[in-house]
Amino acid sequence: MKRSYYIFSNGRIRRKDNTIRLENDSGNKFLPIADIDSIFIFGEVDFNTKALNYLAQNNITLHLFNYYGFYTSSIYPREYLPSGFSLVNQVKYYDDYEKRLCIAKKIISAASYNILKNLKYYNARRDNEIDDIIASIEKERVSVNTTSTINELMGVEGRIRERYYRSMPIITGGEFLMGKRVKRPPNNPMNTLISFGNTLLYTTTLSEIYHSQLNPTISYLHEPGVRRFSLSLDISEIFKPIIIDRIIFKLINEKMINESCFTKELNFCHLNEKGKKIFLREYDEKLKTTIKHKKLGRSVSYKRLIRLECYKLIKHINDIEEYSAFEMWW
Repeated sequence: MKRSYYIFSNGRIRRKDNTIRLENDSGNKFLPIADIDSIFIFGEVDFNTKALNYLAQNNITLHLFNYYGFYTSSIYPREYLPSGFSLVNQVKYYDDYEKRLCIAKKIISAASYNILKNLKYYNARRDNEIDDIIASIEKERVSVNTTSTINELMGVEGRIRERYYRSMPIITGGEFLMGKRVKRPPNNPMNTLISFGNTLLYTTTLSEIYHSQLNPTISYLHEPGVRRFSLSLDISEIFKPIIIDRIIFKLINEKMINESCFTKELNFCHLNEKGKKIFLREYDEKLKTTIKHKKLGRSVSYKRLIRLECYKLIKHINDIEEYSAFEMWW
């Protein structure tokens, strides 16, 4: 099974026969090309066109992060599963506002459902301390289907998340207080964990979109724009509660991460290398974890669930099968 590689050390990436060679002061490491799904680079790494061409020929995406762990860019090979038919239909569903809104509603409905599943799971373990938050989100969620514009829908989503974030100090036993959600840059450990996790999920989702016939720049909930793959934002929305939030709650509640994992500056907080490695270890393990898929009747990894979401969306825009966004059943 192919896997993702996370590179922290400084050095070089080179092609060596049918492998990728990582060169640094401590020696060389060889990665068989058939073993690589994607590469995440957190260190200072240089590479030549020979290596890049080889990675592209094997449909491998590279995701680059700066010193602070913030995502900067992806090296995205040319599409190897192009479908003019699907592309035309993907654009048509964006241009038809009602069809676009319908998909966007399905995304927010599923995302909010998954949020509630998290809250109910932890509420039972916190003496029902978040009953009021659950009730308010359930009430807000009803209005998802009555919205008539994308902006209205985004407003509903924002209010649901604001209430959800209020529950996080309760879920984590007050270990990290959050306050207001601050993104650019995050200002405290909880905001840092959320931002880092969401960025990882965005890049993983982008890699999964690449292995489908979808165009990552044409989206339905988030407005397509320049310098971003907005469809990745759409699909990530569904899986944030299932993957990222569960990881964060585990890291904090099981004391796997603490203040020593962060570097704080004036109005700015980021994970240090120790913190990033701890998070990435859990993230990689989560993506590889399998569940029994109730429809397929077989075990499927969390990472594969993201790919399956792409396939469902393709069937929808090609008028093969009505799209139903992923909702937790466990």
